[in-house]
Amino acid sequence: MAKSMKQVAAAAGVSVGTVSNVLNAPDKVAPATVDRVMAAIDQLGFVRNDAARQLRAGRSRCIGLVVLDLGNPFFTDIARGAEANAFERSLMVLSASTDDKPDRERLYLDTFDEQRVHGMLVSPVGENLSRLELLQSRGTPVVLVDRDGTGTPFSSVAVDDVAGGAMAVRHLCEQGRRRLAYVGGPSSLRQVADRLRGARAAAQEFDGTELEVVDTPELSVLAGRAAAAAIVDRAPQNRPDAIFCANDLLALGVLQSLVLLGRSVVPDDIAVIGYDDIDFAASAVVSLSSVRQPSRDIGHAAVDLLERSVADPSASPRHVRFEPTLTVRASTTAATPPADTRTA
Repeated sequence: MAKSMKQVAAAAGVSVGTVSNVLNAPDKVAPATVDRVMAAIDQLGFVRNDAARQLRAGRSRCIGLVVLDLGNPFFTDIARGAEANAFERSLMVLSASTDDKPDRERLYLDTFDEQRVHGMLVSPVGENLSRLELLQSRGTPVVLVDRDGTGTPFSSVAVDDVAGGAMAVRHLCEQGRRRLAYVGGPSSLRQVADRLRGARAAAQEFDGTELEVVDTPELSVLAGRAAAAAIVDRAPQNRPDAIFCANDLLALGVLQSLVLLGRSVVPDDIAVIGYDDIDFAASAVVSLSSVRQPSRDIGHAAVDLLERSVADPSASPRHVRFEPTLTVRASTTAATPPADTRTA
């Protein structure tokens, strides 16, 4: 039979309130008393009922993290950054992956809400944020992750993906590439659309540059392989001389196809650049150039914003935007970079 706090108090010779303080605010209790209560807990095998405690407190000590794809190392690193910050605040992070499916997102949001989580960090599937607005109106703070929340009632942490897309294409053009392909999708994802917008703007800065779009159903290695296989099936003169992928998983799939099919040499025939700079990028068969996002910093900052909302629910939303950086590796580096032919 489960033991109660009253039984622990009797065994330790203290009040129930003292036992509660030992469990929840031990700094308020004399060290000798803490030791006596903990000894009684161990002797009786007492396990506190966190569900009941959370009902009394109103909220749990858990943060719900809902992202598009935990199989993507970018989101895994966001989770690790959030966990590190949460741990320092005696909080836990519960993670869920929507796989870019609205119905799964709804399920996880509702489940975390039922569990009365401390708050939620969410990378939304689409543009409709009404469900998140409802959660926040009912007292569950929400922070948008990997999404600029300007103009919404939510604080947010994001990276300037338009600038990142432009950065990737400028790098390719500065290497003398002019027949570019942007591989990414679905286009409904804000990140995919923003990176393409930046890529198109940068392509216009260089004379004679063409940019085609190769849609993919998802941001995965398999989708990258399929896209590259279709590209190399073309006649050589119809192939791009550079490929910018919307994330590193796509880029790694593209690299695999190009190397395995053996009809294109990277980077001599086709340069390849990705986005995110995940750990696997540096160890690819041809080390992958990539636009780097500070993923762990994003997770860390998101927890900071969440705690700000918890402390002051009436505070105006705050938006943190990180700038991407370029990591150049073998997949784009030409032996002798040509002269810049940027449009005046």
